[in-house]
Amino acid sequence: MDKKIPEIYGSLVFNDKVMRDKLPKDIYKALRKTIDNNTHLELDVANAVAVAMKEWAIEHGATHFTHWFQPLTGYTAEKHDSFISPGACGDITMDFSGKELVKGEPDASSFPSGGIRATFEARGYTNWDPTSPAFIKDGTLCIPTAFCSYSGEALDKKTPLLRSMEAISREAVKVLKLLGRDDATGVTTTVGPEQEYFLIDEEDYKKRKDLIFTGRTLLGAMPPKGQEMEDHYFGALKPRVSEYMHELDEELWKLGIPAKTKHNEVAPCQHELAPVFDTTNVAVDRNQLTMEIMKKVAKKHGYVCLLHEKPFAGVNGSGKHNNWSISMTGGENLLDPGKTPDENIQFLVFLLAVISAVDDYADLLRLSVASAGNDHRLGANEAPPAIISIFLGDELTAVLDSIENDKLFDKKGKVRMDIGAKVLPHFTKDTTDRNRTSPFAFTGNKFEFRSLGSSFSVAGPNTVLNTAVAEELSKFYEELKDVPKAKFSEAVHALLKKAIKAHKRVIFNGNGYTDEWVKEAEKRGLYNFRSTPEVLPRLIDKKNVALFKKHGIYSETELKARYEVMLENYCKTLHIEALTMQDMVVKQFLPALLEYTDEVIGSALSKKTLSDSLSTKTEEKQAEILSSHYEKIYDLNEKLKKDVVKAEKIADYQKQATFYHETVIPDMEKLRAVADEAELLIPDEFLPYPTYEQMLFYV
Repeated sequence: MDKKIPEIYGSLVFNDKVMRDKLPKDIYKALRKTIDNNTHLELDVANAVAVAMKEWAIEHGATHFTHWFQPLTGYTAEKHDSFISPGACGDITMDFSGKELVKGEPDASSFPSGGIRATFEARGYTNWDPTSPAFIKDGTLCIPTAFCSYSGEALDKKTPLLRSMEAISREAVKVLKLLGRDDATGVTTTVGPEQEYFLIDEEDYKKRKDLIFTGRTLLGAMPPKGQEMEDHYFGALKPRVSEYMHELDEELWKLGIPAKTKHNEVAPCQHELAPVFDTTNVAVDRNQLTMEIMKKVAKKHGYVCLLHEKPFAGVNGSGKHNNWSISMTGGENLLDPGKTPDENIQFLVFLLAVISAVDDYADLLRLSVASAGNDHRLGANEAPPAIISIFLGDELTAVLDSIENDKLFDKKGKVRMDIGAKVLPHFTKDTTDRNRTSPFAFTGNKFEFRSLGSSFSVAGPNTVLNTAVAEELSKFYEELKDVPKAKFSEAVHALLKKAIKAHKRVIFNGNGYTDEWVKEAEKRGLYNFRSTPEVLPRLIDKKNVALFKKHGIYSETELKARYEVMLENYCKTLHIEALTMQDMVVKQFLPALLEYTDEVIGSALSKKTLSDSLSTKTEEKQAEILSSHYEKIYDLNEKLKKDVVKAEKIADYQKQATFYHETVIPDMEKLRAVADEAELLIPDEFLPYPTYEQMLFYV
């Protein structure tokens, strides 16, 4: 590294330090007021900021600017405009105005809108999000923005997220003030998304149509060794992988992304990167950038970075652990147990708000992580189950039990304290072992939502989480706001007891992988949505529409649009996978199988030619087995073809999605099972694409 980390860190970011250096004091103060208090930005301030931002960007080699936004594709989008402005004498000036900084007008017609926009209605608007700093990428000044339609509906993932952050801050401050925290002016949620991924050789990738078109392998038998020896997890980094990670860190640091931890994951060729926590909307932006930079740097090292949730059958898939917490402006973590009863009242109120939110809106949390890719992963013995539950650990669970039952809380080495109306126990951060099978685990002073898929934007899950917690805090406020001061402690205690009794069913500290838990969860009345088509209708359920409308997160129109977009995306994904599988079977696998069968038959004929006394039973038996596989694969592929045609004719997306899940996916699984069995009989040189063994163990 030519420069030290502190020198390169954030060097391509228009961050607070740069703003202080580049902006006049009055302009800097006005901009900070907008960022900190969400106030209107005056045009003269925007113009001054635009000039400083342009000059800084040009100093760093930028020639263009773009409004960088996150449409409903799940990816980012950008339209580049140069700074140049032609002069009257054939010369140019480098211009960038406040209007260009604050507002853009990209064509909105081709982005998913769920019917909000017709194709001929092209106009859409991008609006600057000053709370997420601008940055330079590939010689372009990138300005994080929200994206909305001509008529004002949100067409992106950032706008609802920002609304949800405002909602939880508003409701949390109201509760904090009731608890005597007159210093509460705002609340911020923070997120640290851990990112899992696979690296494979680019040359192998280019030979696999399934990876190119779908991001996952649709055919492929497991090699003799997979991950069962657990020798890859936290193992020494291979030199080439280490070089990749080193450059990835540098590129992320330049963009102000606090990449902190890197290591090998469980499956061969699987790895993980974890950042330090950021404010939620900034963390979302930076995670989108992280995924992009991962792929870009991988190509420089001869790799392809796979972010699909299940690129290889038989080994672990990839998730994204969403570490979520909530803090007061100034940094005090509201999920940190305190040292006094009063501090613990605050902690317990916010803890119970989260528990209540997860229970009341478990369907929305499950929906927020639903996709065709993640359906392959959730519920497998590598990821949390599809049933949403909370892990609290033994001590916290005991604390809640003592509050619910008005018992004494007794911790070894600690004084027993009465759980009365005025006194709550003193307890510390839970030291219980972490539960890797829990989808929503408390880990000391934060919750780890572990159900997200590796390719996901973390905007959706955090929008749901923020909104659900805001709603529970709103309910708490309504119950406590008119309570006289003399009876307030008793009222808080009664509120906590009521919340524990109502929502303790969602607390589960055991093994989430067992069949017993599935049965127990059903007894408790918990949801178990096993697939995306099954859970998606919950987005437009009356209860959930009311939640989002109440807090101003989504209108009913925006919710219906997202329901349509998610359904359509699911159907398109399965359609592409089915067509790709058919193509590989017909054009690649069956020809390879037939070629090898012919060679086996040819071997038998050669033996007969040499001598009638030579036995050909082995070759004949082998040819018979290969031919049998050929016929089965052909027939199963024909069935898949016919069912895909049936799916294409279903006009209703919900019915089509259900058909893909219940008919087309089983078709593909049966076809794959026979093909993978046959692959084990074919020498590698006959296959036109690399096997699992070649991809996973030769990097």
